[in-house]
Parts: sequence; structure tokens; C-alpha cells
Amino acid sequence: MVGQYKVMDAHCHVYPAAIAAKAVAGTDAFYGVKSVYDGTVETLLDKEIAAGVDHCVIQSVATTPKQVSSINEFIARTVAAGEGRFTGLGTLHPDSTDLVGDVNHILELGLKGVKLHPDIQAFKIDDYRCLKIYELCEQHHLPVLLHTGDDRYDYSNPNRLLPVLEIYQDLTFIGAHLAGYSIWEEACDKLGHAPNLYVDCSSSFFCLSTEKAEELMRRWGADRVLFGTDYPMWAADKELATLLSMHFSEEEFKKILWDNAYRLFVE
Repeated sequence: MVGQYKVMDAHCHVYPAAIAAKAVAGTDAFYGVKSVYDGTVETLLDKEIAAGVDHCVIQSVATTPKQVSSINEFIARTVAAGEGRFTGLGTLHPDSTDLVGDVNHILELGLKGVKLHPDIQAFKIDDYRCLKIYELCEQHHLPVLLHTGDDRYDYSNPNRLLPVLEIYQDLTFIGAHLAGYSIWEEACDKLGHAPNLYVDCSSSFFCLSTEKAEELMRRWGADRVLFGTDYPMWAADKELATLLSMHFSEEEFKKILWDNAYRLFVE
């Protein structure tokens, strides 16, 4: 806990120790940043517990279809070994030849949603190849956490997400990075009305003033914002300090720090 607040970090990437350094270096190169931590489960536990985080939603991303099963099994094993500290999301890939089987495997493993990263996986959110993914996730009530936004590409920007939100109205989406990494204002303007879209605040505070981040989060509404760090990119203690310096009410902080993520991924 942090003060009187329970805390869930709703956006954590973890990797097997043998490949963590390579995976983190690849993501760092893609974004031109230097991650604070090494991407291992051990470091996640150590640093998040020290920061007062009670629970983490863990995930990884398959860059090829053949990685899907092994990644999902790794996430499930990590959840099982985590003594109740983790909830796991599965990964899918739109080029899989057996999306039904992949989704059934996610359900069998007890994973609670799906993480997709259109920019790194190199597909457009509204690509026809993805429609089966959304159909299956909607059918099985699996929320979808999407990387959203990047002014360098046109994979995950609001124009791609909007039609999907309108078609799959019974599917819950979480737009990472306030639904628009590097295009935060545009995302809020174009997507803020969508009732089936939540957002997390990961990988946003480093680039926005605290005042601007708070303004955007208020426009989204405390009922729809989740706390997340994008581990291993950013340190939980600093991300929490930034958030807690904002002028939300006690009830709003409870929703952002715990209640919203718990309702979507755990309850």
C-alpha cells in the first residue's frame, strides 16, 4: 500500500531471465529510451513491493505466431509462482493459423485478458486480420489492453481504434499511455466519448507536465483511468509520486490506483 491506498500496477512487461536483456534492449531501441530496470520477474517483485505496489498485471508480446503459446505459458507459470501478487494477460498474433485454439489456451491457463502491441507486432488495429481476435475476446469477455498511439506510425492511432470501438461495443478495451502515446491530446479529443474504452497512464508522465497529465486524466474521468508503469521502463516509486502529487480526491485515487484495474482484470 501507499498511504491508505492499495495499488495495482496494470501494465508490466516481464521476460524470462535468459532473454530479458535482449527483449528490453529491443524495446529501448524502438522507443529511443533507456529502461530503468532489467525486465525480470525478480526485479519487478523487488522494486514494486518496495514502492508499495500490492499487485501487478503482467504481460508480454508475441512478435511471431510461433511465440504465442510459449509466452502465454510463461506468464501463467509466473502468475502461479507469484503467491497472489500477479494477474496475467495473454498475447495473440493476427497471423496465427489457429486463433480459436490460442484463445482457448489463454482461457485454460487462467489468463484474464489479452495484450496487443500493434506498433511492435506491425499490424493496424482495424486490420481485417484482427477482427477474429476482437470477436473471440468479446465472446469470452477478455478485456484487450492495446498499445495506442505513435506519431511515427499509423498502426495504433485514434483513426484505427475508433471503428473497432464502434463495432465491438461489448468488448472492453484499455488504451495504454492515455490512449495515445505521443499524441495524447488527439486521442482524448477523438476517443474520449467511447464508453468501452479505459486508459492507463503508463509511459505518459515522462513526457507530459504533471499539470497536463492531470488535465487529460480528468477529461478521461477517474472511473476510466488505471495506474501503470510500463515496467521495466519506469520506476514505480517515481510514477506513484507523480500521480499522488495531483489533485484528485481520495475516492478518485482509489479508483485509479486499484478499483478500476481490479474490476477489469481480477474481480
